[in-house]
Amino acid sequence: MAQEKGYYCFCTEEELALQAEEAKKNGVAWKYPGTCRNLPVNEVQDRLENGEPAVIRLKTRPGPIPFRDVVHGEMEFSSDVISDLILIRSNGLPTYNYAVVVDDALMEITHVIRGDDHLSNTPKQVLIYEAFGWRVPEFAHLSTILGSDHTRLSKRHGATSIKNLLDMGILPEALVNYLALLGWSPSEGQSEILPLETLINSFDLGTVSKSAAVFDLDKLYWINRHYLALASTSGKDRIIDLVIPYLQQSGVLHDVSQEHRKWIVKLTDAFLGGVDHLSQFPAKVAMIIEFDPLKALEEQAVKDVFTNQGAKEVVQALHDELVRQGSRPLEEWKEIVTAVKSKSGKKGKQLFHPIRVALTGSDSGPELDKLIPLIEEGSLLSLPKPVENCRERVARFLTVLNSKA
Repeated sequence: MAQEKGYYCFCTEEELALQAEEAKKNGVAWKYPGTCRNLPVNEVQDRLENGEPAVIRLKTRPGPIPFRDVVHGEMEFSSDVISDLILIRSNGLPTYNYAVVVDDALMEITHVIRGDDHLSNTPKQVLIYEAFGWRVPEFAHLSTILGSDHTRLSKRHGATSIKNLLDMGILPEALVNYLALLGWSPSEGQSEILPLETLINSFDLGTVSKSAAVFDLDKLYWINRHYLALASTSGKDRIIDLVIPYLQQSGVLHDVSQEHRKWIVKLTDAFLGGVDHLSQFPAKVAMIIEFDPLKALEEQAVKDVFTNQGAKEVVQALHDELVRQGSRPLEEWKEIVTAVKSKSGKKGKQLFHPIRVALTGSDSGPELDKLIPLIEEGSLLSLPKPVENCRERVARFLTVLNSKA
């Protein structure tokens, strides 16, 4: 105030609203006319001492307001369209533009990176920096992120917050990699899958696009699948530790013993390649835990399997062979399949699809060589919902299949 760069303004909200309404009727843009800009010092003092509410405004200087934007280049606004800014409200609280400038200056912020919806705030903030004699930081206004329908990204587009995406089981490194690609591209010939160190060395704020970026969940899932595969090969323990909470939340697991953990390793090896994010894992492994022949036979894909002549005979042959095996561990699965093939006379899809359905209730999924040990070992574990072994499954499936004949 001593340098006369600011002043007290006693105009009421009602007075300003009437002025704005009048300007609107006349079809002109309203800005504060500076009513209190040149009030005598003694009048200001008397009105303050009398308890009259007042805000503190900045005297907007005349002339252009230039600044450099890392993304948009050299920018310039005219001070003619900027009102004398309110810095302090009549209740003593600072306004947004005043608070962020003081906060950033005191923290010695060198770069202000934010959405381009704040671009109109920047000339106002530059004026405040100038009034204090502070160095103006570098500004970078990033393009708006849009949903798949090309409207502003919001909750109606689904999980769009960092927390939501992490809760879904998107790996942090996948999320960082994907977010960096929103409005920015690596150099020609460089993969979009970029480890953090490479991403840090490659990223250039100056090459960020001015155009709005579209948030593409499918691409995020593609990147996440890559990092899930990478994590599963570089360190099993990390993936297992990440998978376990999802299995517990869904009721597949309670306590996790060493034997449970060994089983989860195999579970992860079989199903991880089929998920976009880890929260899908419990639904994928449901074929191991929740075997329901009646429900399976109501699915159109399963019905289609049994329209093929001889499918029922394949299941009967599988049942007979498993009975013949007795209680022995199913270690020689290929020999069992060979016996079923010989007895039923079927091969290829006509052989393997009925076998798969009879064991899992589904016509698709991981390789049977991976599923059989999971089913057998799972039946020996203490789980909230007991797992039937292969013999029990095929016997129950055949009973339901015969009842529907």
